[in-house]
Amino acid sequence: MSITVTGTIERRDIGMGAWAFVADDGKTYEILKGADKSLLKAGQKAKVTGQVREDIMTAAMIGPALEVKSFEVINSD
Repeated sequence: MSITVTGTIERRDIGMGAWAFVADDGKTYEILKGADKSLLKAGQKAKVTGQVREDIMTAAMIGPALEVKSFEVINSD
C-alpha cells in the first residue's frame, strides 16, 4: 500500500536502534534500512511517500514497516 504522510522522525533505542516516523495523526511507522541519510535526523519534520511493507517483520516492531520512496523536509520556520 502506497501512502503519503506528514510527521516527525524519531530515533528509538530498541535493540540496535531503529528509526521511526510518527505521522501527524499519531500513527507510528518503522523506517526501513536503506532510507536516505538526510531524512534520518531526530526531530525533523517531513512529508514522506512510501510503501507500507506488510510482507516483512522487523526486530524493533514499533509499527508498520515503511519503505521510503521520496520525501520532502518541512522547515519549522
